Amino acid sequence: MIRLLRTGLSPYRWLIVLVVFLVFGQVLASLYLPTLNADIINNGVVKGDTAYILRVGGIMLAVTLASALAAIASVYFGSKTSMALGRDTRAALFRRVQGFSQAEVNRFGAPSLITRTTNDVQQVQMVLLMMLNVVLMAPMMAIGGVVMALRLNVPLSAVILVAIPVMGVFIGLVIRKAMPLFMSMQKKIDRINQVTREFLSGVRVIRAFDRTAYEERRFDVANLDLTDTSLKVGRLFALVFPAVTLIMNVTTIAIMWFGGRQIADGSMPIGDLTAFLQYVFMILFSVLMATFMFVMVPRAAVSAQRIMEVLDTVPTIVDPDQPVGGVPETGLVEFRDVEFRYPGAEEPVLSGITFTARPGETTAIVGSTGSGKTTLISLIPRFYEVTGGAVLVDGVDVREFSQQDLWRRIGLVPQKSFLFSGTVADNLRHGDEEAADELLWHYLEIAQGRDFVEQMPEQLETHVAQGGASVSGGQRQRLAIARALAKRARIQIYDDSFSALDFTTDARLRAALRKHTADATVIIVAQRVGTIMHADQIIVLDDDGTIAGLGTHDALLESCETYREIVTSQLGVEGVA
Repeated sequence: MIRLLRTGLSPYRWLIVLVVFLVFGQVLASLYLPTLNADIINNGVVKGDTAYILRVGGIMLAVTLASALAAIASVYFGSKTSMALGRDTRAALFRRVQGFSQAEVNRFGAPSLITRTTNDVQQVQMVLLMMLNVVLMAPMMAIGGVVMALRLNVPLSAVILVAIPVMGVFIGLVIRKAMPLFMSMQKKIDRINQVTREFLSGVRVIRAFDRTAYEERRFDVANLDLTDTSLKVGRLFALVFPAVTLIMNVTTIAIMWFGGRQIADGSMPIGDLTAFLQYVFMILFSVLMATFMFVMVPRAAVSAQRIMEVLDTVPTIVDPDQPVGGVPETGLVEFRDVEFRYPGAEEPVLSGITFTARPGETTAIVGSTGSGKTTLISLIPRFYEVTGGAVLVDGVDVREFSQQDLWRRIGLVPQKSFLFSGTVADNLRHGDEEAADELLWHYLEIAQGRDFVEQMPEQLETHVAQGGASVSGGQRQRLAIARALAKRARIQIYDDSFSALDFTTDARLRAALRKHTADATVIIVAQRVGTIMHADQIIVLDDDGTIAGLGTHDALLESCETYREIVTSQLGVEGVA
């Protein structure tokens, strides 16, 4: 937590200095008031000096006003600093996660990353706010109170030396027991997020299979688990405030007892006892404020640790120190003896992959489920890093490009066509921010999406729900294809992007794509043979991630048993003949 605060607060040092100065002024004013009050009791009332009382009372009012103004200013600037830290930390987390490869995202998990960016940052933010307004004041007030109490009566101050250590030991034991509970609590919040996200993402499947009751039970288990842990924490800290209050009250009684005896024998004025009680109250109240902080600090420390885990994670895929620049965009893609295995895996997912995809040609990739088709094309934009061999784009190893330069050369339609919340036009302009409406309609026409967009209430300005939930699967795929076309990249990758289309729409779309992408390198991953049988070359992946065959449709029917089985299973023996 200290590392996070030290790093995040560096731009706001002048604000922190200002808050410290204001709190220090507030403490001095508070410590000065009991002394003035004691002077009035000891001197003013006895003498009947109304002018003296008015003068000292006026000073007390002025000091109180100054203390109030300092308190307001310190809270304002403390809030500004803590909110700025939260803003910057969230931005840093977002930027760091943006640089993660798929391997890092999978390691943390999307629900956990969301919790760390929201709930964990909020915990740290709130603790910083309390630190700047409570923790700063508590030690100043306690030390100042002890000094002033010793100045008034040294023997009576011995009561404080007993009360504070007892309070400190009790609070320390509570914190020691609370830390593991807070760590468990944050993990269980991750679990709640995970279950909720899965329910919202798969609500159609859940309803289709009548699994609503099961999902409710699943959520209840995660919810009750978090509730039980929260109750344990609550019960633990429920003991703190009564115990601290008891210690404060016993301390007050002891001071009243011993102070009363000193007043009785004339060794202590009654005004000094009043001031001493106020100083002791300040000291114990400071400890009580610190106790309130100790309730929050353990959880915030756990949250800070989780935040630093993300910020300390170095992405496995980074830009080279001196990226290659000025490489002409031809669209040539080469795989040279490529191997890839997931972190910690014993066997590679892909091995010995060698082929060339040329501009003006369509390269298709087929294979059984789990053969590594999506993983293979994910190596081109460096979503994953090859573990052997090399992938080249425009004659340059993709690891020598800056990621921005590499992505600029590639138009991708992923296997799961994802649309962002916003209008149809907003989604299409992810490919080209400056594209005019006429151009968007042109891309929709190529993607066979113009007809259904024209039937929408506001056409291009029609709102699309997050993930494209407000449109059908086929419409979502066509909008994603139009978005990729708007990018006008020399390399076009379609990962099973025609699976939700009927055969007629599929055929029209492929015919339109051939005209529009005549000079581009087109790579298509498909399950349907009819989608790729006219490709210039077809790569057949075996179950072990190796190339079982490479060639045209007719050539593969003659030479590749795996491809012949795929065609037979879809088109029958007549299709093979």
